[in-house]
Amino acid sequence: MSNAIHGKVNAHDYIGGMELQTAFDGLASVIRSIPRSELLIAAIAAMLAGWIGAALVRRRIAFGRALNMLSSLALGAILVTVVLQLSRFDPRLDIAVPQLGLPEQSVAGGETRVPLAPDGHYWVRARINGQRANFLIDTGATISAVSPAVAQAAGLEPRRGGIPVQIKTANGAVTAKIAAADRIAFGNIAAEGIDVVIAPGLGETNIIGMNLLSRLEGWRVEKGVLILTPAKGQN
Repeated sequence: MSNAIHGKVNAHDYIGGMELQTAFDGLASVIRSIPRSELLIAAIAAMLAGWIGAALVRRRIAFGRALNMLSSLALGAILVTVVLQLSRFDPRLDIAVPQLGLPEQSVAGGETRVPLAPDGHYWVRARINGQRANFLIDTGATISAVSPAVAQAAGLEPRRGGIPVQIKTANGAVTAKIAAADRIAFGNIAAEGIDVVIAPGLGETNIIGMNLLSRLEGWRVEKGVLILTPAKGQN
């Protein structure tokens, strides 16, 4: 399968032992994403409020304790929001909270067979919110993705307060926005509420990734044909 895209939560792009330049590149990526991430802005504001509150407490100003408490509550709410969004990548942990733009994700239908294309990949002609588009089935992709043009045609709106996601494309790493597709249908399969990233830099490529495929009973390849099987009872 192609490794055209891999979704990653862009909390930290660097770990101990990496070269200094790599660390700086990762930090720069986080900083660049701040203006596009309401969650990051809220987290920074809450931390600043906490620091101000701590300073007021040291000066024995009563308002400082209240500000500290509000900061802690805000950071806790942000943490819960991040955890809820991360849980959507794993069908065992997925929690539906429509009020936060996190609808239930489901995949239903019947067995679907996808022949191997001449380019060595598996492609399907799908409908996303009723709009037709070609999708590459990619087991190496953490999350499904669509190009900005397809997202616009399908009426996909980026989730407010969505976690910043970094994806790898042929042109390098880019920051993408998350949206929830009302419906993605191909073959005998229909998925509802599935998260997708609106990915600049993908060109005309759209991808069905593991956040959809992991909700199937399974898949296998027989004589060059990819066979997708929804979970039992989901017909």
